[in-house]
Amino acid sequence: MTTQKVIIDSSVILKWLSNDNEKYIDVADKILQDAQKGKIELLAPELAKYEVGNVLLYSKKLSPKQARIIFNKFYNLPLSFILESEKLANETYNIASKLGITYYDASFLSLAKQHEAILVTENIKHQGKTAEIKVISLADY
Repeated sequence: MTTQKVIIDSSVILKWLSNDNEKYIDVADKILQDAQKGKIELLAPELAKYEVGNVLLYSKKLSPKQARIIFNKFYNLPLSFILESEKLANETYNIASKLGITYYDASFLSLAKQHEAILVTENIKHQGKTAEIKVISLADY
């Protein structure tokens, strides 16, 4: 039996790193526990690293020491980051063009399509866009 692959976006990752007043933190924690138990395999595009870094830098206003602690936690999550290949780039471009969304948002969808995975997100831009890619809201996990 193969492990279910789950693509998570930056909105979910950030809940694990900074849970102050975060909505659905309990659901995000369940996803993390499922991954730690080997029930699911977590994947995200390499882009997620940069999105998380930007949120930490601009929204959270962390000191360098606080950032080091959070980055240590971040890079020790049971999460594999997938580098973009030429094939994945073309698929991302096609999805972005077809759905009228950003290349950034489409990168999560194309990764889910490529790995026949579900995408779990709080980003409404990803939800309900295409029947060929399974996307669920974090609240519904």
